[in-house]
Amino acid sequence: MYPRACDFQVVRKDDNAGLGVLSHRHFYAGELLAIMHGKIVTEIRQHTLQIEPGKHMLDKYFAGYFLHSCEPNISLDMLSNTVTSLKEIKPGQFLYMDYAQTESVLFKQFFCGCDSTKCRGWITGKDESPVALLAAPDVDATKIG
Repeated sequence: MYPRACDFQVVRKDDNAGLGVLSHRHFYAGELLAIMHGKIVTEIRQHTLQIEPGKHMLDKYFAGYFLHSCEPNISLDMLSNTVTSLKEIKPGQFLYMDYAQTESVLFKQFFCGCDSTKCRGWITGKDESPVALLAAPDVDATKIG
């Protein structure tokens, strides 16, 4: 159940989002997509996923490239290292997770462009606040939800 090249590919989505994981096959809602694996590290990096506080999985080949959406199509279980579809995923669709599902603190907070009706606007880890960023002159406080 490791990610297979025939099922997924890391490709450039666009200049804003960068690289993401594209599905090459159909998955039904609730279906197991893959089992993640990677190097265990103690620090947050750009392509890590938090397993527990102070313990992160570094996967620069698959899971580290899941894109963010406030209305994701996949869910991650970091105890069993599984990726499950939350809704139907068709060939040619990117895999989207909600970064706040696994991350207490993000490597880097950012404005969200997911266009979901559930969009939070400013994306943080589940334990961090965007308040410190309000002092930045280029941050629009009306976009932080």
